[in-house]
Amino acid sequence: MVINKEDFKYQVTVKLKKMFRKDVSSADKQQLFQAVALTVKDYIMDAWLASAKEFKEKNVKCVYYMSMEFLMGRALGNNIINLCAQKEIKEGLAELGIDLTDIEEQEPDAALGNGGLGRLAACFLDSLASLGYPAYGCGIRYKYGMFEQKIENGFQLEVPDNWLKYGNPFEMKRPEHSKEVRFGGYVRMVKGSDGREHFVTEDYQSVMAVPYDIPVVGYGNNIVNTLRIWDAEAVQNFSLDSFDKGDYYKAVEQQNLANTICEVLYPNDNHYAGKELRLKQQYFFISASLQRAVEQYLENNDDIHKLHEKFVFQMNDTHPTVAVPELMRILMDDYGLSWGEAWDITSKSVAYTNHTIMAEALEKWPIDLFQRLLPRVYQIVEEINRRFVREVEQRFPGDEDRIARMAILYDGQVRMANMAIVAGFSVNGVARLHTEILKHEQLKDFYEMWPEKFNNKTNGITQRRFLLHGNPLLADWVTKKVGDEWITDLTKIEGIAPLAEDPKAREEYMQIKFKNKQRLAAYIKEHNGIDVDPNSIFDVQVKRLHEYKRQLLNILHIMYLYNKIKADPSYEFYPRTFIFGAKASAGYRRAKAIIKLINSVADVVNNDPSINGKIKIVFIENYRVSNAEIIFAAADVSEQISTASKEASGTGNMKFMLNGAVTIGTMDGANVEIVEEVGLENAFIFGLSSDEVIRLEHDGSYNPMDIVKSDKEIADVLEQLIDGTYSPHDMDIFKEIYTSLTQSNGYDRADVYFILKDFRSYAEAQERVGKAYEDRDAWARMAMLNTAKSGKFSSDRTIEEYVKDIWHLEKQKVRC
Repeated sequence: MVINKEDFKYQVTVKLKKMFRKDVSSADKQQLFQAVALTVKDYIMDAWLASAKEFKEKNVKCVYYMSMEFLMGRALGNNIINLCAQKEIKEGLAELGIDLTDIEEQEPDAALGNGGLGRLAACFLDSLASLGYPAYGCGIRYKYGMFEQKIENGFQLEVPDNWLKYGNPFEMKRPEHSKEVRFGGYVRMVKGSDGREHFVTEDYQSVMAVPYDIPVVGYGNNIVNTLRIWDAEAVQNFSLDSFDKGDYYKAVEQQNLANTICEVLYPNDNHYAGKELRLKQQYFFISASLQRAVEQYLENNDDIHKLHEKFVFQMNDTHPTVAVPELMRILMDDYGLSWGEAWDITSKSVAYTNHTIMAEALEKWPIDLFQRLLPRVYQIVEEINRRFVREVEQRFPGDEDRIARMAILYDGQVRMANMAIVAGFSVNGVARLHTEILKHEQLKDFYEMWPEKFNNKTNGITQRRFLLHGNPLLADWVTKKVGDEWITDLTKIEGIAPLAEDPKAREEYMQIKFKNKQRLAAYIKEHNGIDVDPNSIFDVQVKRLHEYKRQLLNILHIMYLYNKIKADPSYEFYPRTFIFGAKASAGYRRAKAIIKLINSVADVVNNDPSINGKIKIVFIENYRVSNAEIIFAAADVSEQISTASKEASGTGNMKFMLNGAVTIGTMDGANVEIVEEVGLENAFIFGLSSDEVIRLEHDGSYNPMDIVKSDKEIADVLEQLIDGTYSPHDMDIFKEIYTSLTQSNGYDRADVYFILKDFRSYAEAQERVGKAYEDRDAWARMAMLNTAKSGKFSSDRTIEEYVKDIWHLEKQKVRC
């Protein structure tokens, strides 16, 4: 597709006139953004139509990627890059007196995700389109996302993320594909004219699921796939009869139900109503997506028994697992198939990606809630469980403990991961270590029963977002050195590896890093009011706030360093800027306390002139994709310090690596494979191994008080949590953190994530970081080799593995 600069300029001015009654000189920045985005969308539309036509005419096989999250980031810049039109559009806008960077800043991040799960889904969609594979992403059109994070007095506050305030210029409403989704009621069995039993749900509530399609543009290939996000609307917006009778709530009851479903991502489920809403959300988008998928299949095919030959449904974690019984319901109740026929199709169509080793994150629903909300679906789950338990009994006679561990229904709960494994034809982990732990620990029983189902697909990231768009200085430098093939084949970036021995190349590389650090320093000054020195080490930990990710270890170590500098002003220490960014789930009390601790320590340290700026601490508010791109490009050190065996993969580690940050981390998740690629000498590894962690968890021999009693410096840091050093007005504010590290309770042992156990090893690794950074030539070599060796970690490679081993799609070519 070729974009003519003069035509582009003309189309922008026409849209300003028609939409806003403005010209370029009188339009504000938001209006300019809308006009530019809609003009870009017009160019995309031709390829989008051509792709859909090609896929339909050839009756291609397609993957439906089902995910509660798609953390897409801003669309305009990414779409321009993938259209290969950046030069023409940037120049055209400049000729109109418009700066493209300023326009991009007007676009809010699409609030459709939160953490790594959603960003991975977004990277996968980018790679699927760029590689030419037909795909739909399926999710929910959240009105307010999870939340916009505000930091006030050091505390996280959650406010609605009103990302749709001005609309989304790239989306397209598709009411013709709306589907009714039903909740509650009761199930009645009737005999059909064929003598077979049929099940009818009555007295249910329902909403209309209305799809909004967003184009996913492949890089330079005219392929445009679709992210389909579902909004909820009332079947009947307003009951005049109820209103006239004075029942005003009843008059808008359906509208209220619809509004609630799509309000926020991950509503707080610390209470029953929150749990119910989460389950409604999951069933809502899954039912709508599957109804449309089957309908779409039958538009081109006659034999529903061959659905699996044209569609594969990838369940991204346990959230979409209700797809299993819902597809069974659709096939049996809507299309009249028998149980055996429906199960044969379902078990060949659904595949499951596991993203966690944490038992509490393997989703479970109270049976009473599930049965009341989804009565017909629950009947199907009961039957799946009954047949599966019988199969286990036949394979392992008399092993009641095994049945208890493997059953889908047990102890008053519906265990969604178990159902995903039972029905899925493929079960994959997301890093080699993670998959091995699943096979031999967490999901051992299932692996023993079906070893052929299990496989590994190490996660990846799209270099087009996180280097080409996020770090244009480095991207241009790499292209000048080795050509532009790395944009679609990241293994080609290894061509810069020999340049790590070239002093001139090292100097160029570090100059780029310094400019990116200046850019981040300006962002921090603008948003935090803190002056940071780009000559200091930028040590960065940005990711979802969870205890196993150990932001607490990081801030405790900073407190330890501060104590050492205060005790000995001559203490040799290379200046550091410690940068954090993280959202804590609204109901996760301890995680929110850790955010407060980070900010309280920052208040003390940043305002202490006696340490001469040796340490600065920054907490970046509302961490998201758009500011992540700035952060990754500027980082010197990548903090990947999760408790070994707890992080499934991580993808932030890969984004930092691509941008030349050196990892300090445990041998956990994809860190293991990163170290294999770049070499142990080009990373700073510390801490317990996964085997050691698992052994200590099993034997219960670890007592953190042994460390507290024997290590005064650690004891002093812990004491500062409760002596008012960082909380003079409320000495109890961090008491829960202190207690969690030192005392067991009824359900958790003390220091469950081995923070104190790994503290000294981490401190020693940080000392090695400081010494290494002093040798700027050696550091430049390490940083360059991290970029050079990042080729394995492209999501393009991951998608090719999914296609080869699981999905079996064919690459398509589209002309337009």
